[in-house]
This record gives sequence, C-alpha cells and structure tokens, in this order.
Amino acid sequence: MAASKVIVVGAGIAGLSLARSLVKQGFAVELFDQGPIPNPLSSSFDEHRITRHTYGSLDGYTRLMPDAFRAYDALWQDLGKRHYLPTGIAYVRRQADDWYATTARDLDAFGIEHRLLTEGEVAARLPMVRPGGIHSVVEVGGAGLLFPQRILADLVAWLREAGVVLHEHSAVEAIDLEHGRVVVAGKTHAADVVLVAAGAWVTRLLPEVAPAVTPSRQTVLYLDPPDDLRSAWAEAPILIEEGAHLSYTLPPRGGTGLKIGDHHFSRRGHPDEDRTPSSEDIAPVEAAAAAAFAGFERYRILEAKTCFYTVSDDESFFVQPLGRTGWVVSACSGHGFKLAPLIAQGVAEAISGKRDPAKIAEWAAGKDPR
Repeated sequence: MAASKVIVVGAGIAGLSLARSLVKQGFAVELFDQGPIPNPLSSSFDEHRITRHTYGSLDGYTRLMPDAFRAYDALWQDLGKRHYLPTGIAYVRRQADDWYATTARDLDAFGIEHRLLTEGEVAARLPMVRPGGIHSVVEVGGAGLLFPQRILADLVAWLREAGVVLHEHSAVEAIDLEHGRVVVAGKTHAADVVLVAAGAWVTRLLPEVAPAVTPSRQTVLYLDPPDDLRSAWAEAPILIEEGAHLSYTLPPRGGTGLKIGDHHFSRRGHPDEDRTPSSEDIAPVEAAAAAAFAGFERYRILEAKTCFYTVSDDESFFVQPLGRTGWVVSACSGHGFKLAPLIAQGVAEAISGKRDPAKIAEWAAGKDPR
C-alpha cells in the first residue's frame, strides 16, 4: 500500500463516507470540518432524502443505483441500524412521451415492480394530487426515504469508535495537493493523500474546479397538510411531479415532515451568505406545489429551508485525482446523498490500488459502471 495516512476535508455525507471506506481499506484517517461534526450547515443535514433505482434520461445514475443500494446495505451492517424506509414512488406525468416505456425496461432489468395506476386508484390513494391534466401516474417499487440526520450521527459515532481523528471547528485555510498538506489555524497537517469533499465550499478551497462545479442556492418547503388529507399523506409514496414544474415531494413518514422541493438549480449564491429564505427563493417552490397538489391554498407553510449544493452541467459527480497527492469528490445536488457510500467505496479502492484511479471519474459520473 503506497499510502498509509489520509486527510479528508469536509464532514458531510461524502466526507464521512470516505473516512469510513478508507478505514475499512486500512488507512489512518483525519477529518477536518469548519463546524461541528456533523455540521448542520452541510447540504447533507436534513430530515429525509429520496433514494430510487431509475432516473429516466439520467441513465448514468440508473446504472449505478443497484450498487448504491448494496453499499447502503453494507453501511446498515456496520451501524447496526437501518435508517431507510421503503415507500415506493409515484410519478405523476402531465405530458405525453415515451418515458414509461424506457423506464420500464430499466425496472424490468432490475426486477422492480411497476404499473400504471387507474384514475380511480389515483383518486382513492392519492387524493392530494391535483387531478387536472394528468397523462399517467406510474407506481414504482425499489424506492424510499433515507434519514440523513440519523445516518450522519451514527456514522460519526462509528468513525470515532474506529479511531478516525475528527477535527471539529477546524476551517482549512490552505491546501497543497502536490505535497499532501492542509493548513488549519496556521498549523500544517501532512498526509500521504488529501481528499477534498467540502460540498458547496469546494470552489473556495480549490478555485481550479470552479468551471466544473457551481454552488447553487436551493430551497425546500415543509408543509402542514389539511386535516382531511393527513391520513392519506401518512401512507403516501414519494411523489415526483413531471409537467410544467418538476418537483419532488417527500411524505411525512418515519417521524419526518411533509417536504417539497423543485428540481431547478439556481446556480447562484455562496454557502457563507445569509440563509434566510427570500421571496425569490420561496416563490418557485410554491408554484411547484400549487401545480402538484389539489387545493394547495389549504396547506400551511411551516418552514422554508435554504441550503447549498454543488451542481454540474450534466448532473454528474465530479470525482478526480488532483496534483500528486490529492483528490476532489463533489456531488451534484441532492443526488449526492444516495450515492455517497458507493462513490466513497470506489475512491477508497482507487487510493489503495485496488482500482484504476484513471477510470474513477467516468465511473462516478455514471459513464462506466465497471
């Protein structure tokens, strides 16, 4: 093994997953974060996130997802807990296209159940869905909710037990990827490999990656549904609305709230700025909710929450070796959480010599699943 010590910068799901995978490969690991670990300001810190098997035109993700589910199964084994709730997913399609035919082929290949819901089934089981203009509603298995805050807390405890040195409130001031050094509070820390997984702060630490990834200010709404729909929401699947607005709704299940976001990247802002949601932040998500829900005016907004992702032009992971000792791992939007343990496993294997580092970038982007 050419390297024995690795420094990881960033303690979101990417950094924590990398630390775990590196420990399992036999490395000594030190992890630095500018805030507490886990850090509530990281994009990873949330009540629930979606995971699913198929992504339509984003077929790179589709190819990676069976392995991503297996990577989470290995994580549950390490943690001794399973922070995942299978819910299924319903795609509400308000346009005529060949999406279902294409998606069905992928689902059949994975052995995942899927079917078209009748108009009566939609009315009975999904009364929250706005009925007008629906072309089809497709129910799909192999999907559910991940619970990030619970995952992060247990993962941090596992890392401490495994001997990972966690440096909280330790903002990295400078990084030297040629010589394996980071500077924190004027002190230099050295390692054989430095891995930067700093989320939306990555371009501040490594300006050279800015052309590939862009910080993006994103907002979600937590809602209080009308009383007559509470029981339906309590048993609802994840809802993906695909029409004039592309939105995703996570039902209030497993002790979480009802959350909606829109799939629109703002590509603006900086993660250190004020995160108080503005009317500009909230308006497009409200419009998406009004397009998706019947009688949205009867819902009450409990909280608007703003966070920052990094995004890339083709919504793919940016994973590359940099310099003689460095790596950068940057996810794209909320897709990062569902794939983090798998991507971390691949990067750790590349660092340990078990995989070809030159092929990791294409693999992580879903362009080569091997």
